[in-house]
Amino acid sequence: MTLELHVKIVGALLVMLGLAHATFNKRFEWDRELARLSLLNRQMFLVHAFFIALTLVMMGSVSLFYTAALLQPTPLSRIVLTGVAIFWVCRLFIQFLVYDSALWRGNRFHTLMHVVFSCFWIYVVCTYALAARHVWN
Repeated sequence: MTLELHVKIVGALLVMLGLAHATFNKRFEWDRELARLSLLNRQMFLVHAFFIALTLVMMGSVSLFYTAALLQPTPLSRIVLTGVAIFWVCRLFIQFLVYDSALWRGNRFHTLMHVVFSCFWIYVVCTYALAARHVWN
């Protein structure tokens, strides 16, 4: 499997994750949870969730549909891929340093999701880091 294929796979997965955000309100019972917040905090949360989803879809779309251009060694591809790799390294650290293990320990499904998403973030980081290295060499 080539680097180009891995970037496309990551792109497709990010688009799917971004689109999956449309189901999060129901899945995580945000209406009930957010009802306890002030109007400002509730709306800020929803706006931020929307922009996270939009960012995932856009980042994934670039990776999926403009892979060849992204992997060309240009100043733009270097800064974009380096920035994206840093973005996902930060997300990977959050998985282990911010989310409390009490959220998943003792619950088989949550533990499985923790492991699956940890592996997913590692795959995304490795793919974008290798792509960034590729355009810098």
